[in-house]
Amino acid sequence: MTEENRNEPQDKAVDEELAREMEGVPEHMRDDGEADEASDENPLDEALAKLKADLEAAMQDVLYARADTQNVRRRLEKEVQDARNYAATGFARDILSVSDNLARALDHIPEELRENEKSKHFIAGIEATQRELEKVFTQNGITRIASTGMPLDPNQHQAMMEVPTDEAEPGTIVQEMQAGYMIRDRLLRPAMVGVAKKPD
Repeated sequence: MTEENRNEPQDKAVDEELAREMEGVPEHMRDDGEADEASDENPLDEALAKLKADLEAAMQDVLYARADTQNVRRRLEKEVQDARNYAATGFARDILSVSDNLARALDHIPEELRENEKSKHFIAGIEATQRELEKVFTQNGITRIASTGMPLDPNQHQAMMEVPTDEAEPGTIVQEMQAGYMIRDRLLRPAMVGVAKKPD
């Protein structure tokens, strides 16, 4: 028996043990003992570079997802805040006509009725109701739009007619037909106004 034949079982055992140790190791990371002379990088460096690139991509994805989540949260918070601030918009628009009618009724009370002892307390009660209504409007962020004497602002005023006059600059509001209101920073109802123009 030659020396080479005697070492064969030992070499086979070493090969089997090496094969067991290499189980689960990806092919591109195995070193078969043959150096790849054409490649400047070693397979371990390549694998490390790939893992770094994958990690950077994953970190970028996490940052994008975090930013997107933050944007969604901010948008939802704004929607909830808007819902709180402007929930009463429809109701406020409807109640404005009640306020208008109350103001018209008070404006048309003759002076002799205001001085009459029998009607004086009744009128005072209506005026108190109007003040209470204005207080409730203020508590809910509903404010009256200034109009008479102001320049026409198409975002807040609706011009219903032109009034020829020399007493005001053209484009100035000289008459208010119906009061306008804002609810916080949004227009609830434009003021209906008459605007000055140069006489013919």
